[in-house]
Amino acid sequence: MDGPAAILHADLDAFYASVEQRDQPRLRGRPVIVGGGVVLAASYEARAFGGRSAMGGGQARLLCPHAVWVEPHMKAYSEASERVFALFHDVTPVVEPISVDEAFLDVGGAIHLFGEPTSIAEQLRARTLAEVGLPLSVGVARTKFLAKVASQQAKPDGLCAVPVDDELGFLHPLPVEVLWGVGPVTAAKLHDHGIDTVGDLAGASGADLGGFLGPHAGRHLRALAHNRDPRPVEVGRRRRSMGAQRALGRPRRSHEELDSALIALVDRVTRRLRRANRVCRTVTIRMRFGDFTRATRSHTLTEATAQTHTLLAAARGLLAAAMPAIQSRGLTLIGVSLGNLESDATVQLTLPLDRREKPALDAAVDRVRDRFGSGAIRRGVLLGREEGTSV
Repeated sequence: MDGPAAILHADLDAFYASVEQRDQPRLRGRPVIVGGGVVLAASYEARAFGGRSAMGGGQARLLCPHAVWVEPHMKAYSEASERVFALFHDVTPVVEPISVDEAFLDVGGAIHLFGEPTSIAEQLRARTLAEVGLPLSVGVARTKFLAKVASQQAKPDGLCAVPVDDELGFLHPLPVEVLWGVGPVTAAKLHDHGIDTVGDLAGASGADLGGFLGPHAGRHLRALAHNRDPRPVEVGRRRRSMGAQRALGRPRRSHEELDSALIALVDRVTRRLRRANRVCRTVTIRMRFGDFTRATRSHTLTEATAQTHTLLAAARGLLAAAMPAIQSRGLTLIGVSLGNLESDATVQLTLPLDRREKPALDAAVDRVRDRFGSGAIRRGVLLGREEGTSV
């Protein structure tokens, strides 16, 4: 905790919607919702009426009937993310990606080159707007937790630097919902016990918090309320899972349509898996039903692999097992994630020994897509169908 406030949390505002407004001038200043059956992103103009990401499309249309709905353009979002992260790396090599639109940066080693952290944050915001055409909100603090809170306070399109000598003065008046780990259920419990602000929580005893939150959650939240967060910005941290998902909307889908959506998702995520030189052992499908309840189904393989056909077979088995629930309740979103990731260099070779890096068919398809684009070669069943969203 000693030293200057040199941790930045940089967050692109309403990322997907902002890219659409950048690329389509007619959308600027208007409420924009990206998605279909579910909201993937909502511009701040749409959020003013209650629209938000992960909301069902029907509810969003009721809240914001005059919004402009836009189909997602994942390639444009990926390219914008890459350009913004290149700007981050221009400033410091100590960058920890959190998602495609946010990251932590430790700029302590860049102060002698680019000035104080607040000045560096201003430079990043200006370059992101000038070179990529997107608004960037940045929080500056001595801890990752507080930098994240500051960036949320800065939104939209702002900068918030927390004074080193008044960190608790900044944090304690805020609602308890700003704390990591406080969702609707935990917030309701805290409010029921008269704890409405971070300061209220900081003044509560650990025993009292542990009594109704559990000892681990109580200790965790009390530490954050006192801005105790020793975690450094981690460079090169490898993801523990990777996945993709697709919103399906309210119409009922046949088994064949769901199978096609599953194939597209598995194709996409296994390609990413091989590009990262990784293998996985656990396949999970994630589902949101028509009544907005959610469920997951997982299968762990006996051996780690990156082969598309093996992972697709596992995902299809999980989908088949879930079909009774899907037929009775409908399905509005399906996702595939791959977990228990390892480096492909650690895979035990089996007899007969095959030292090729990946199966010939997967490798050939990957090379074609790398050279000519992801749409250059597709399964026949996927022609004319939309892609999923990476997660």
